[in-house]
Amino acid sequence: MNQTRNPEDDERPEEAGPAAGQAQAPTAEPVGTEIGAEAPAESSPREAELAAELAAIKERLLRALAETENLRRRSAREVEEAHKYAITGFARELLEVADNLSRALASLPPEAREQSELVQRLVDGVALTEKSLLAAFERHQIAKVVPELGEKFDHNRQQAMLEIETADYPAGTVAQVMQPGYVIADRLLRPALVGVARAPRGQPAGDGDGQPISIRTGRRIDTTA
Repeated sequence: MNQTRNPEDDERPEEAGPAAGQAQAPTAEPVGTEIGAEAPAESSPREAELAAELAAIKERLLRALAETENLRRRSAREVEEAHKYAITGFARELLEVADNLSRALASLPPEAREQSELVQRLVDGVALTEKSLLAAFERHQIAKVVPELGEKFDHNRQQAMLEIETADYPAGTVAQVMQPGYVIADRLLRPALVGVARAPRGQPAGDGDGQPISIRTGRRIDTTA
């Protein structure tokens, strides 16, 4: 008996996949990949270039800010010093006036003052003038520095003019004051001229504490204020 073949059966495609009754296995996801996560995009060369330029600009800005702050501090210090030491040259010129007033008072013996009322009035006027000048110095932070006899020689504020061989004062100390010194604020305006004690022959020289010292007569030091 011949079976009649349906032409539609030739046109129907065969179903692929598992046989009927078998469940389809789920598709495996790549290990370490979350569903919905996007892979990080790699930075382009342009982005790297922009980042480098930004870092360079930031560094230049920080340097400029530091230089500006240093300039501000230096300017403030210079202004302060200008106010404090502006009259240095003028003050140094007036020191000779103060010295002459002191010499005038020291040149008149006490007997002469007692014998003449006119001389006494003159002395009082000179003393008052000196006092007024020293008061003006004090208002502008100018102070007289008079070393005491026997104190240790200070090369920062004193100038040794000669050595005096004596046993009355320790070697290396002030044995004579020839001219007082002056300071303006914290700077030396003029050193005091002194004579430094020297140990008698046969005894070692010292600096006032028993240590050797070398004194050069007429030693000059920087008095620039």
